[in-house]
Amino acid sequence: MKIIFFGTTDFAVESLRRILEENHEVCAVVTQPDRRKGRGMKLAFTPVKEFALEKGIPILQPENLKRNYEFNSELKSYNAELFVVVAYRVLPEEVFVIPPKGTFNLHGSLLPKFRGAAPINWAIIQGEKETGVTTFFIQKRVDTGQILLKEKTEILPNETFGELYERLKEIGSEATVKTIKMISENNFTLQTQDDNEVTQAPKLTRENTRIDWNKTALEVKNFILGLSPIPCSWTEFRELNLKILFAEEVGFSGNHEIGELVAQKKRLLVKCKDGYLSVRKLQPQGKKAMEVINFLNGSRIQENEKFI
Repeated sequence: MKIIFFGTTDFAVESLRRILEENHEVCAVVTQPDRRKGRGMKLAFTPVKEFALEKGIPILQPENLKRNYEFNSELKSYNAELFVVVAYRVLPEEVFVIPPKGTFNLHGSLLPKFRGAAPINWAIIQGEKETGVTTFFIQKRVDTGQILLKEKTEILPNETFGELYERLKEIGSEATVKTIKMISENNFTLQTQDDNEVTQAPKLTRENTRIDWNKTALEVKNFILGLSPIPCSWTEFRELNLKILFAEEVGFSGNHEIGELVAQKKRLLVKCKDGYLSVRKLQPQGKKAMEVINFLNGSRIQENEKFI
């Protein structure tokens, strides 16, 4: 099948790789424009562009998608039967209606749960026991199209965002090629999303990644795991930002205020609403990530000190 692939991240690369392995003709790749990054502000390619260059696939990098007549004409010139979208951006209707067999998207949750920009993070943050991926035909409203395929997986105990992301990358790539096969054979049954089951997965910002120690220990733990290793949850300590990468619930009794620290020989406990968390890995502002014992040795926690 002739396909144009839209994607940006390494999550998308895995699906593109599997599409090529199944001997589909990827006549072009659409990805984000090159951006300057890092201290040297060097021009950086997206992972999808790097992969496409290796494979000799034509690359399109439009700045704007809406009313971009030149871009639309170029898309049409390839005569692709299907557009596949994985970790790209919102497509306007004038783009997704071009191919005769439609345009489908791979989303990192079991829709209609966790519609939005950060579904993998929010599934862990909300304490879900199960998640997965969904393929669906794109329509005007974001993440609302009719479902083609769902693949489920358990969220493992103490699994971080980074670990789940890697697993869903593989699961998603298989779902992508399965969906292409279903469409090519016209062998699928569409499922309408139930609006009563919708939950949201909003974009992660500095404001909504700050730890609220007034929540239960389980809620805070899930919050930390769902943001680790990136973008990472954070708190304030001695007027500096402190990222926390891993923590676990512990049985401990004490009379401390919310956010108050309990420094022991090899562990650091933090008081939450209903109990304590043991912080295992963290990253002080301006330093590299470290195990908690190294933080304790260098910080000399005082009585009544808190994470804020």
